[in-house]
Amino acid sequence: MSNAAKPKSVIDDKLGTLPAWDLSDLYPGTDSPELKQDLERCETAAKDFHKRYEGGLGDLDGAALAGAIDAYQALQETLGRVMSYAQLVYSGNMSDPAVTQFYQAMQERTTAISTAMLFFTLELNGLEDDLLQSKLSSPELAHYGPWLRDLRSYRPHQLDEEIERLLHEKSVSGRAAWTRLFDETMAALRFPFAGGELGNAEILNKLGDRSPEVRKEAAKSLGKVLGENQRTFALITNTLAKDKQTEDSWRKFARPISSRNLANVVEDEVVDALVTSVSDAYPSMSHRYYKLKAKWFGVEQLPYWDRNAPLPDDNDKIISWDDARSTVLDAYASFSPKLAEVGSRFFEKPWIDAPVRPGKAPGAFAHPTVPSAHPYLLLNYQGRTRDVMTLAHELGHGCHQVFAAPQGHLMADTPLTLAETASVFGEMLTFQSLLRAESDPTRRKVMLASKVEDMLNTVVRQIAMHQFETRVHDERRSGELLPERLGEIWLETQRESLGPALKFDADYKHYWAYIPHFIHVPFYVYAYAFGDCLVNSLYAVYEQASEGFAEKYLEMLSAGGTKRHKELLAPFGLDASDPDFWGQGLSLIGRFIDELEQID
Repeated sequence: MSNAAKPKSVIDDKLGTLPAWDLSDLYPGTDSPELKQDLERCETAAKDFHKRYEGGLGDLDGAALAGAIDAYQALQETLGRVMSYAQLVYSGNMSDPAVTQFYQAMQERTTAISTAMLFFTLELNGLEDDLLQSKLSSPELAHYGPWLRDLRSYRPHQLDEEIERLLHEKSVSGRAAWTRLFDETMAALRFPFAGGELGNAEILNKLGDRSPEVRKEAAKSLGKVLGENQRTFALITNTLAKDKQTEDSWRKFARPISSRNLANVVEDEVVDALVTSVSDAYPSMSHRYYKLKAKWFGVEQLPYWDRNAPLPDDNDKIISWDDARSTVLDAYASFSPKLAEVGSRFFEKPWIDAPVRPGKAPGAFAHPTVPSAHPYLLLNYQGRTRDVMTLAHELGHGCHQVFAAPQGHLMADTPLTLAETASVFGEMLTFQSLLRAESDPTRRKVMLASKVEDMLNTVVRQIAMHQFETRVHDERRSGELLPERLGEIWLETQRESLGPALKFDADYKHYWAYIPHFIHVPFYVYAYAFGDCLVNSLYAVYEQASEGFAEKYLEMLSAGGTKRHKELLAPFGLDASDPDFWGQGLSLIGRFIDELEQID
């Protein structure tokens, strides 16, 4: 099974050569001696770590405590390398039983090993503030100050060690198992289309086809198959929501979203302000735009399968991989040669997996792996303009992860809200570069409309999905939700957000089922809207005073998780806790729609 880690590049007549990743920078193969040795070494080291430090952290001076954190970080990074490798192998082919077995085995093994170290963070949080503060006078320990700060924010929600150990050990057979069931069920689904069958990524791609008949057939097929499997997806959703409710109750989180906000290092009221600002702007943004799009299509209402349809004036050309690469890297280079240099590494080396394959994870992501290695990007590239923007988005994540890596394993990770800022900024750079080069009014209209739709998908649709998720978790507290009720909530939140210019039928009520974020990371989705609005404000600062901006921006990316959003945004004169902040970010979408109305 060692070759499972090395998919082959694909040559496509229209797209050119699509790269496939080579995961051997992590491990040579799933049965490699290096992987086995790392696991055995970690198992022994974790037991030694437990024996050496348990119950004695309070007696260590600052330098010695820093040494303990060094050892903990090294062990966690090795386990992170193992699980990064397993996750990427699994994402490459979720349909292969040998691959899924390997992934499960690595989850179980690393969980068992890390259980021996679970005491460490719990005991750190048990130290009194004054005692820890005295230790932080040591420069060695002060280096870990940001990590300790964020770790100790969980103190009010920490449980007794035995309960924490139980939750940790049961995670493999609990949440992780239900998530795996979702992933493998979704990867195995086949959607009838034009006499054949398509996978998830392929059927979703058809919703952007030039032919209305193709879009309709794809949309109906997607809804039908999801509907046929809704009981399974409803069971997964209900079980995970109940699981979260139980743990949140024990940890005394006030609301279902509160644990995610804590992980994102953002206050509940800041997120509430974002959600309210976007919801209040539905009529001036999405409702207004889709009314305009319906007019372009000569109808009063657009069927939902035309929401992302190419405009009548769009030539809908297929963009080759080489052209996509140059488009994105040229845009990055015009902003910062250093950013483009980092971005180019992903293309020069086998760090991207771009082709569509049966069993491959749908969608796209950037996996940071560990600082001692490098990130990998997964795409399902099919040559659409939106695929180019997805490449720009994921490359932004990848560059961010490279810049943050010197902070070390414990402090390189960035809260989701700020992670999405880097990716959306990469998209904005690419779009603005293309827009500046376009003088033809028809093409400019098409480009603006495409960008507005992307922004609405990132801001409005994600907040609508956040509201769906909130309502589901709130209602789940009173009992299990039937699939029909899940569909009702989905339709209600979609209609509220997208407006009267869109028409939905019964098949669309099943579309909630394919959204992986609800399963993988509850309450993730608002981070996209957070990042988009933040980028709009950042880009406005860049346009007003570009000198020195790129350097400050790269410093922000290099900070990783060492600073919170107030500290990171202060050099740009921005503050996400300002009540007017979100309105400023949303105003750019409104200006784009204004320009489209004038062109029309």
